[in-house]
Amino acid sequence: MNFQSEIRQSEISQLTEKVQSRNYGSYLLKIRIDKARAFSDKSITFDFPVTAIVGPNGGGKTTILGAAAIAYSAVKPSRFFAKSGRFDASMQNWKFEYELIERTIRPNDTVRRTASFKHHKWSREGVSRNIQIFGVSRTVPATERPEMLRFTGSKFDVPPTSVTIMPPAAATAAARILDKDISQFNFINIDDRGAVTLIAGRTQAGDAYSEFHFGAGESTIIRMVVALELMSENSLVLIEEIENGLHPVATVRLVEYLMDLAMRRKIQVIFSSHSNHALLPLPDKAIWAAVNGNLYQGKLDIASLRAISGQIESQLVIFVEDTFAKYWVEEILRTVDGIAMDGIQIHAMKGDGMAARIHRDHNINPSINQPSVCLLDGDSRVPEDPQSRLYKLPGNCPESFIFDRVVECLDDAIGELTVALLQKYENQNKVAEVIRSVANTNRDPHLLFAQVGRPLGLLPEARVREAFIRTWTLRYPEEVEQVLAPFLSQIPTDTVQRQIQGSL
Repeated sequence: MNFQSEIRQSEISQLTEKVQSRNYGSYLLKIRIDKARAFSDKSITFDFPVTAIVGPNGGGKTTILGAAAIAYSAVKPSRFFAKSGRFDASMQNWKFEYELIERTIRPNDTVRRTASFKHHKWSREGVSRNIQIFGVSRTVPATERPEMLRFTGSKFDVPPTSVTIMPPAAATAAARILDKDISQFNFINIDDRGAVTLIAGRTQAGDAYSEFHFGAGESTIIRMVVALELMSENSLVLIEEIENGLHPVATVRLVEYLMDLAMRRKIQVIFSSHSNHALLPLPDKAIWAAVNGNLYQGKLDIASLRAISGQIESQLVIFVEDTFAKYWVEEILRTVDGIAMDGIQIHAMKGDGMAARIHRDHNINPSINQPSVCLLDGDSRVPEDPQSRLYKLPGNCPESFIFDRVVECLDDAIGELTVALLQKYENQNKVAEVIRSVANTNRDPHLLFAQVGRPLGLLPEARVREAFIRTWTLRYPEEVEQVLAPFLSQIPTDTVQRQIQGSL
């Protein structure tokens, strides 16, 4: 999907610079996990004030959130790391090491602390910091929360003094996330201590309705935003599974709101997620994947995490650098007679270093049965290594290579290419003229196919890309064979009995 964040690049740069210059009163810079659950001698840095932790179930996301929380005295370790007698004997010798900014303790340098579990108890010297934790239970609907059920019924009421208007700043922020006017919503205190509240809203027609008729996501966002707007500067916010109960668009807006909050209030946020949408507004260094005891920094497609952890039913996994390479390799594979495409997973990994590292980790993981292949762009600085099944695609830049090769055979291929571009066959000359014009004027190879599509009736870039790649596979079969040759024997075909979706 094409995505344009409402957070400007200049704001992302400012937030990154704040961390680099350590312009915070309190900030968690780094955690080294000496030992905890699946992790051993692994480190994670928080290079951006809003950090996403992604990964498969059981991959270690909650371990990271818990490790961050217990660096501070406000959170008891049992909140994340409860011990159940002899059944949790493996907790012995768990240890986290921290690098923190805490100006009240050390004005001009960082602070180092540890938290360790020895002799059946936690030992730590926690630092004071305001922390807010939003667990997965926040999305439980009001009708399923026992403490709320006593406030149902036609006779329930409270005095006017128990009704509090929605704070204006919170109402504005929540409205942007939910795309809904909540300026007339109120909080109702329904116990003497104010510990239990009920939200009351109004429809556009002015009809009143309570939180018992809210969507779980709506209630969650309102409560979360109100709490966040009341937090002091330099606070730490931890959110489990940020997308729970939210539409993908609302998830994006929530992450953008958190980035805005980090800009306005110097608040640090760490959240876990299974959603690609939650990652869209964030820069690469703000995203970490926790998989099988490993930590990877950078953007990953969530679907690829299943391949990294071996939680797939395919017979071959292929890692490539980016989306274009993924489409290219898919088209190359379709030239193989009898290929079982449903037995292959191809994942774009947002860079050559990430693709190579994850490929190598995948193949040395003894719990994963599916082999993987890594196909990097020709200009990658990562060296080709046939022994570990790491190869290079032809050319330097994939887009330029495909485009240039098609231009070289354009006189012979223009008819079929014109039809593939959804143009009338008799318009071959116009299509050829457009393609050659782009070849002469293009400065950015990533824009080649968009530039061809624009004068051809605003043809989508994806359609142009598909037409060019298909033309290349038909016109240069020898080059297709060269790409496939190193791992042709590992490509699954329909003649091989395979286990699909867990059934024989």
